[in-house]
Amino acid sequence: MSGASAVFILDTKGKVIISRNYRGEVPMSITERFHHNVIDQEESMLKPVFYENGITFCWITYNNLYLLAVTQRNANAMMIIQFLYKLAEVLRDYFNELEEESIRDNFSITYELLDEIADSGYPQTTESKVLREFIKNEAHQMSVDAVRPCTAVTNQVSWRPDGIKYKKNEVFLDVVERLNLLVSSNGAVLRSEILGSLRMKSFLSGMPELKLGLNDKRLLDALGRGGATGGSRSKTVELEDVKFHQCVRLSRFENDRTISFVPPDGEFELMSYRLNTHVKPLIWIEAVVDSSKSRTKLEYMIKAKSQFKARSVANNVEITVPVPVDADSPHFKSSIGSVRYLPDADAMVWTVKQFAGQKELLMSATFGLPSVAAEGRENYTKRPISVKFEIPYFVVSGLTVRYLKIHEKSGYQALPWVRYITQNGDYQLRMS
Repeated sequence: MSGASAVFILDTKGKVIISRNYRGEVPMSITERFHHNVIDQEESMLKPVFYENGITFCWITYNNLYLLAVTQRNANAMMIIQFLYKLAEVLRDYFNELEEESIRDNFSITYELLDEIADSGYPQTTESKVLREFIKNEAHQMSVDAVRPCTAVTNQVSWRPDGIKYKKNEVFLDVVERLNLLVSSNGAVLRSEILGSLRMKSFLSGMPELKLGLNDKRLLDALGRGGATGGSRSKTVELEDVKFHQCVRLSRFENDRTISFVPPDGEFELMSYRLNTHVKPLIWIEAVVDSSKSRTKLEYMIKAKSQFKARSVANNVEITVPVPVDADSPHFKSSIGSVRYLPDADAMVWTVKQFAGQKELLMSATFGLPSVAAEGRENYTKRPISVKFEIPYFVVSGLTVRYLKIHEKSGYQALPWVRYITQNGDYQLRMS
């Protein structure tokens, strides 16, 4: 496995703004081939990784920039792509926004970062918090006595510096799931997908070791506890496409499914996952549109039903219903919440601050229509109803944190806090 031979940052025209040749294996004119294969190519033909004349090209886009890495060796393409995203993240953290102007205004810092973030093309230090200890922009000027190697760079845990101290040791873990759902006009669920992430805020002193236990199906099956029947405690979740932060010991997870790690200081995403499973719509919408009474009048009857547990509450619910392009003179009546007409979006939005579980809400709307129909008036029936919401203290997959253990050699007591949240993703219901 090999890293990048050289890294280039280019503008939208393919002109090199800044570059770093780590090994001297490839000519700097290699960007001409990138120009030919990417800049001059049709969008449908673009490839994020391509191979030409013994050289592998890996690239990403960020705002008005191309980030390109090339290698002449047998490299892990996904590792290089991930390295480019981390490079973009570090540069954005330093410059607040990553774009062509911010690079041109900070050549010297960018060169320093390219030198420190990789060693001979191999990713080395990719955490901006650690890099800031010895590469400082104008807002963090270096003093003469501060020019010394950072301890985090010289030890095994490069994402966490030594000597962190807090008066109160706490760690906050948010289990956040987004539900992507598509329901057909006859009520059948065409697509349901859960995208989850575990986001952590760590305020812990020293160099703590954390162990996280989930109701992971493979782990509980191995322990002989996954086959129990009856009761909610037997529920397990089979995670797919799991992606971890670099702090997690992958070998330990592969051996016994234990999530063991030394956390970075502050906020970070510990892991993400995906579940392709049939999900009952959490908020069900029925829309009846009646235009039979008059050619110049359109009536809506919208019924919203919450299908999650009664003890849960959905906050900041927004139900967006499409209307004809030439609709006017709106009049609304709702059992709760408020309704507003958005003529620019050809839609009305019903907003409910709190929607309790196992409840039904009703809203009616009337629109005027001109006697001469506008072109494409009936297209609104082809557009889906979309729903936004957030349900705290609830996750649709049933994922549960079984334990979060914190151990530090000094033996201090730390408080772990866990919170569950379900949000809408791409949540759509087609109109009948």
